[in-house]
Amino acid sequence: MDVLAELRKELAELEARGLRRVLPPIEEFAGPRLRLRGRWLLNLSSNDYLGLAQRMDLEEISREVGSTGAGASRLLSGNHPLYQRLEEKLVALYGRPALVFSSGYTANLAILSTLCGAKDVVFADKLVHASLIDGLRLSGAAFHRYAHLDLDHLERLLARHRSRYKRALIVTESVFSMDGDVPDLARLVELKERYQALLFVDEAHAVGVFGKEGLGIAEELSLIPQIDLLLATFGKALGSYGAFLVTHPEIRDYLVTKARPFIFTTGLPPLVVAASLRGLEEAVRAGARRRHLRDLSRWFRGALGLPSEGLAAETPIVPYVVGENERALQLSARLAEAGFYAPAIRPPTVPPGTARLRFSLTADLSPRDLEPLVELLRKEG
Repeated sequence: MDVLAELRKELAELEARGLRRVLPPIEEFAGPRLRLRGRWLLNLSSNDYLGLAQRMDLEEISREVGSTGAGASRLLSGNHPLYQRLEEKLVALYGRPALVFSSGYTANLAILSTLCGAKDVVFADKLVHASLIDGLRLSGAAFHRYAHLDLDHLERLLARHRSRYKRALIVTESVFSMDGDVPDLARLVELKERYQALLFVDEAHAVGVFGKEGLGIAEELSLIPQIDLLLATFGKALGSYGAFLVTHPEIRDYLVTKARPFIFTTGLPPLVVAASLRGLEEAVRAGARRRHLRDLSRWFRGALGLPSEGLAAETPIVPYVVGENERALQLSARLAEAGFYAPAIRPPTVPPGTARLRFSLTADLSPRDLEPLVELLRKEG
């Protein structure tokens, strides 16, 4: 078939450019390590920032559930009682209505494609996650992408375009997934109020890590009430799977009624929702592990000669940018030989010319684990 021949040709071209992707044959996990092709490596690619995915007692959690599958969407018979318990816990923590989704990707598609339309406009940071960009494309709304973290650029765009549209959203992450940096959230709140916009903050990589109770950067800066849509996932620091939105009651009800990715998705299995509830409760109590992780992140950046001051220095995402795709692949392979698992991150996940290793730290690690890695990277230059 011509189609298959075309695909083979395109795959070969991607291979030549260092952009073909393959699934790693991971065999087993044990704490902060994984086994790959028979060898145990220190796992520096996991978003399980507090180590909860490896610590929760699955047998104990499974005793709380009566079935392995939801069987239907939440609007039919899939809205089992554990959903209510989980959302009530979120309301108690955040003080606002909450809605649980099947995944962060689904949630971002649902929120943006439902709340925005042809008469609306969205202003998004240039480096927001692919799920947010896809949600914007589905929405049909006009959208402008401001230079990464450049809120002066955002303000100029708001001044130029906001008045021509009905609704306006400002979209950002609180900890960016590939760079580990942090926007000026207080100024974003000020801008959204001045220009009568809604502020949507994706806290996927901040929840569990920041805030007294692990509720994210918004809690850290006492800004939860000022953020209109606060999204986070259970699949990272909370050790489970799925996502949740904290928002105004009108927005929650509107999404339940109108959001196609929510309406037509089977509910999460009860076991997963029970694990999410347990992970949320564990994360709230994990103050010591949270402090250790933030201290470790600051130490690791300093050891690599990277900036180690400010809130961004305490995020557990540490980018090691090398530039070319092939160089990133080669460095990743050398680290694996030395016992460290850190896959190369290449376009389109990151901009062209910024291929990197993305070190994700967890609370199960210590400086002693990372010192050999620091020494190896120094030798690599």
